[in-house]
Amino acid sequence: MNDFYKKILDNNKDWVEQQLAVDENYFKDLSKGQNPPLLWIGCSDSRVPANEIIGAKPGEVFVHRNIANLVVHTDINMLSVLDYAVNALKVKHVLVCGHYGCGGVKAAMGNQSIGIIDNWIRNIKDVYRVNKEELNAIEDEDKKFNRMVELNVIEQVFNLAKTSIVQNAWNNGQELHLHGWVYGLNSGYVTDLNVNFSNNDDLDTMFKLNF
Repeated sequence: MNDFYKKILDNNKDWVEQQLAVDENYFKDLSKGQNPPLLWIGCSDSRVPANEIIGAKPGEVFVHRNIANLVVHTDINMLSVLDYAVNALKVKHVLVCGHYGCGGVKAAMGNQSIGIIDNWIRNIKDVYRVNKEELNAIEDEDKKFNRMVELNVIEQVFNLAKTSIVQNAWNNGQELHLHGWVYGLNSGYVTDLNVNFSNNDDLDTMFKLNF
């Protein structure tokens, strides 16, 4: 058996034993159901683990991850997660968390073809197009990259607010708050981008749905 594969199997056994040593009913209680207050939409990057970053336990965060933490209106995977989180689990917060140094954002800022992901990160290029004037005014490439990461998160929070799932929840009087963060790989801290929605008042009229 491959050494790495054996190691992760052993790690699982050790983890189970550690949890049971603290609470013998830990897994019995966990299996009864979930009631997470938060849906986390983050990047697939292995260095950005949702639970660990915010100190959450199993059962406290519902998670969807994809490359560059995108909210794409034709992505049935993301929409299914969002629909279940909002309408079945009744989460009160949806958080889009990007991270500085995001490879997907970096790739979107260039023109090198990578593969099928080219089609996915095309969505990020649209973010660049909308914010071209601000970004082109930034001469320092690292600062421009960081700002692009932030603008991408902001755009995804707006995309969340535009979905029929979120707007229907607001229309029904459901408490639902949207937020945007960026995680610092080199510090561990998150930056709150202060892009928050609790209703659709801040959306252009054309995006407000009538139910």
